[in-house]
Amino acid sequence: MAEVEAVEGGPDMVSFRELARRLVADGIVETISHQRLSKISREDPAFPPVVKVGSSNAVDYRLAAPYFKQRVIRPGRRTDLQGKAPTPEG
Repeated sequence: MAEVEAVEGGPDMVSFRELARRLVADGIVETISHQRLSKISREDPAFPPVVKVGSSNAVDYRLAAPYFKQRVIRPGRRTDLQGKAPTPEG
């Protein structure tokens, strides 16, 4: 029979600001802002459930940490170069 690790207590709800701080402190991500977390939560249906607490958003850290450990990062592309024709060398 497989052993199941017991988890004590209830969810570990944290605000997006605290989530950003803890993800960096725990070495899960190099850097992230609460604004970026808010954007990811709106765009990614796999993001852990978000609970509104007053005017803040909160998420269970026990669900968020594994989500960010498995998340594939797609660096942005340079839109300043997009659609420009190459310049002739003169």
